[in-house]
Amino acid sequence: MNTNGQKALELAAQISTTEKEKRKVKEIEMGLPASESVTDENITTFVRGEHPSYAGLATFLRSTYLEDVSKVGEVDVAFVGAPFDAGTTFRPGTRFGPEAMRNISKLYQTYHFEAGIDLKEHIKMADIGDIYSVHNLEKQFDQLSKAVSHIVNNGTFPVVLGGDHSIAYGTIKGLAEATEGKVGVIQLDRHLDMQEKEMDERMHDTPLFHASNLPNVDPKNIVHIGIGGWQNDVKGALAAKERGNTVLTMDDVDELGIDRIAEIALEKAWADGVEAVYLTIDVDCIDSGISMGTGWPEPGGFLPREVLRLVKKLAEKGLAGLEVVEVSPPYDHNNQTALMGTRIVCDVLSSLVKNKHLGA
Repeated sequence: MNTNGQKALELAAQISTTEKEKRKVKEIEMGLPASESVTDENITTFVRGEHPSYAGLATFLRSTYLEDVSKVGEVDVAFVGAPFDAGTTFRPGTRFGPEAMRNISKLYQTYHFEAGIDLKEHIKMADIGDIYSVHNLEKQFDQLSKAVSHIVNNGTFPVVLGGDHSIAYGTIKGLAEATEGKVGVIQLDRHLDMQEKEMDERMHDTPLFHASNLPNVDPKNIVHIGIGGWQNDVKGALAAKERGNTVLTMDDVDELGIDRIAEIALEKAWADGVEAVYLTIDVDCIDSGISMGTGWPEPGGFLPREVLRLVKKLAEKGLAGLEVVEVSPPYDHNNQTALMGTRIVCDVLSSLVKNKHLGA
């Protein structure tokens, strides 16, 4: 019986170990061989590799820390933190999200069992640290757009670790400024984030409204998935209707299925000559019984397997950037929300590599 598990075992046998062997040699050189009493040749005196998972410096997925961001074009993927939560309208804490995802990412290797892919054998990844957060929303948008534009202009795929969802205006603006053609946006969220203002400012429930004002972001290429519940404002709903955004609720997900939802989202986001699509994921799109560590928890969202299948499908056509926002460690239970955010990033990258949108 040729099960998916058996297929995964066959794929495992085909994975190249070239980069792994190179890293092993380098780790021993930099961390010194272990003491004579230690017989495991993978162990060094100083931790320089992926193990043990509780030790070592916390870069995302143990990737190289790239201190000189002028060299970001030398890697395929750049992980960047956006530790900012001045845009929250309820409870703060997402400024600690990037740190939490980096720490929990130590649990993951770069090999994905089902896909039969080791990311490090296909792409060069680096953690370039955090965007300096200034506690002024408008100045922070400028910081974010400059950072993302720099990454994209150097031909590198940005993965932004938030932070509250207000950052999406700055990140999308940065991509739009670095893209000659039209930009589409796919948002996974329980909330539309389409209000013009909240508390007289552009808070975390407003970024998609303002992104749709950008010259090369047509609202008709903005898709919201997972919307619903009792936390959406009528003003945001009316703005989405007036501008022609595509809205897919959790009821739509139940009725149509994940694969059809992905098809609709890709069709709308890429329509009319769009050149680049950005994927912005708020972890509150996942049911609050699982994703507790977030700024605005709402019951009735995705289950983990549903959202993981969806993001892999959305990445099959290619993406220009990715962000995961609203991980709030002070409210997280056993790091489950941070782990979920990390897993989403890994699965998107795996799908991009598998479908030859990243790496060799």
